[in-house]
Order: sequence, then C-alpha cells, then structure tokens
Amino acid sequence: MADFKAGSIVKGQVTGIEKYGAFVNFDSYYSGLIHISEVSNDFVNDIHDFLEIGEIIYCQVLEVNEENGQLKLSIKNINYKSNNKSKVKESRLGFLPLKNNLNKWISDKISEIEGNLK
Repeated sequence: MADFKAGSIVKGQVTGIEKYGAFVNFDSYYSGLIHISEVSNDFVNDIHDFLEIGEIIYCQVLEVNEENGQLKLSIKNINYKSNNKSKVKESRLGFLPLKNNLNKWISDKISEIEGNLK
C-alpha cells in the first residue's frame, strides 16, 4: 500500500463521474472522491468539462481514511492534468480511410465469427 498523507499530491486514474464528484483510483486498496466543490474555485456546472473517465490526473489529498482506503481529494488549487495523453496527429484525409476500409473490416469480422461458430 502507498503512503498517502493530507496535503500530498498523488497521481491516479478517473474511474467514474457523477453529478456530485469524480472517483479516482490509485492502487488495489486506495480510491478517492473529488467532490464537485473541490474541482474549481469557480462554479462547476458539469464535471465533464474538467475530467473524463480513464484520464490520468494529479490530486491533492485532503483527508485519508486508512481503515477503508478512501481519500478525500481536490484538484482546484493544483495543475491536475498529467499531460500523459498521447497526442493524435490529425490527418488531412479525415474519415476517408475509415470509409475506404469499413466494408472490408466488417466482412473480415463476419468471416472470423462464422469460422468460430463451425
């Protein structure tokens, strides 16, 4: 188990978003909640404007419940974006490769499924 302390900055993954806050997982024992009031110093109408499920972020630990492995978290006074998302370079071809290959991919998958049924 990691050693979490109030005031420390920790890195975790957003695993769920509700109207009242976002859930963040750290390891097999610790998880936490960023209450909507701890997302920004400004009014937050929709947490999805700040976070998305699967995103890796930094959080500040406000409180630790060692017994339950639960953390109260905040992102409003720190740079919470971890910048580890891979950037996808936009192609000038847009959706053309998808359009050109979609029928072949569907046909290949159908053939694979039919082969598994035999």
